Amino acid sequence: MQESYTAEEIAEFLGADIRGDKDAQIYGLNTLNNAGEGELSFFSNPLYKKELDGTKASFVILSVEDSSDYAGSCFIVENPYLAYAKISHWFCSDKTKRLANGGPPKIEENAFISSGVVIGNDSIVGDFSKIGSNVSIGSNVKIGKHTRIFPNVSIYDDVVIGDNVIIHSNSVIGSDGFGMARREDGSWEKIAQLGIVNIGNDVEIGACCTIDRGALGNTTINNGVKLDNHIQIAHNVVIGENTVMAAYCGIAGSSVIGKNCVFGGDVCVVGHVEVCDSVMITARTLVTKSISKPGSYSSGTTPLMDTKSWRKNAVRFTQLDTIAKKLNKIKNID
Repeated sequence: MQESYTAEEIAEFLGADIRGDKDAQIYGLNTLNNAGEGELSFFSNPLYKKELDGTKASFVILSVEDSSDYAGSCFIVENPYLAYAKISHWFCSDKTKRLANGGPPKIEENAFISSGVVIGNDSIVGDFSKIGSNVSIGSNVKIGKHTRIFPNVSIYDDVVIGDNVIIHSNSVIGSDGFGMARREDGSWEKIAQLGIVNIGNDVEIGACCTIDRGALGNTTINNGVKLDNHIQIAHNVVIGENTVMAAYCGIAGSSVIGKNCVFGGDVCVVGHVEVCDSVMITARTLVTKSISKPGSYSSGTTPLMDTKSWRKNAVRFTQLDTIAKKLNKIKNID
């Protein structure tokens, strides 16, 4: 059973003021939306204000300003994101203990395991699945039926992989997401990545792809997704059914990509945006905002310049067609 901590112990570690029952037991860390009784969450991004108002977390880490608008139990700190980063390691160590104490892996009778494969505690390899040479599979990994994993793939702890999945060589599934919080002295506090990667059925993942585990919650690759080589999927990303991505695409953390989308090569999506179903993104496009209407989208490029100048020019670029039409009218008048 996972270890729990009292609210008072957590408050003392974080140097936080506490509002609520000091003896309350906290056994988990979760998102505002998914947290329940006995779990801790945090709030630092205004985009999630609605989730704060509806959270069922027993305690929330908040700033002084945000705590004044919150009626529930909370830890009050100067920097909630940094406090979350610090406390995340407590729950990561609990997880490590659990995985280390598991039982032997289960290999179904018709599965094929090549030489040099390492499989951790409590993991399962399903019927007719083939694991190539020198594949590393962590603890508590679930691999379905008729799945093929080519040589030198690394699959970290707790990853779930469905049926009829293909993963090509040198891909890494379940590595830590890039989560850092800046300390007061300018250095960085690593955020423990406590979530998992969940891959559905009939998915194909190309060579040298990296799919990061969720920070809290899951990174989810839904049924029928096809990924080309050299693709980066960051923590807590969700990719909808039957979406395909060409090589060198990069999807930043917590973005949600809809069903039946087509991404050309080298498409990049910034964090915390949503792309609706049936969207086509042409090659080398940078998606900087959410897309709510199906269709085809592209972005242009400019010479390298300072960000302030680039923003001004980017806005003016969108006005060029209107300006050109106005100039043509003036020419015709003359």
